[in-house]
Amino acid sequence: MKITQASLTKIEQILEEANYIVRYERGTFQSGYCILEDRKVVVLNKFLQLEGRINTLMDIVPQLQIDREQLTAEARKTYDDIVEKQPLKS
Repeated sequence: MKITQASLTKIEQILEEANYIVRYERGTFQSGYCILEDRKVVVLNKFLQLEGRINTLMDIVPQLQIDREQLTAEARKTYDDIVEKQPLKS
């Protein structure tokens, strides 16, 4: 995935359609992000640059409980691309 604002917007769209809220806040996040599962909130360090935001969200998306069926066709394609690129966990 290219490092562009459009790419970031596409990933944020997936989360929005899955009813997650993406917030950029200041904090001491060890990994650059925090997931509040019960509230469906993803908090990223607001000081991350564009590439860091995209890479962090690409790490987060496969971990979340996202129903592909509730995504639009464009968001589903982006979601599938992200999930396919994740290394297999043993």
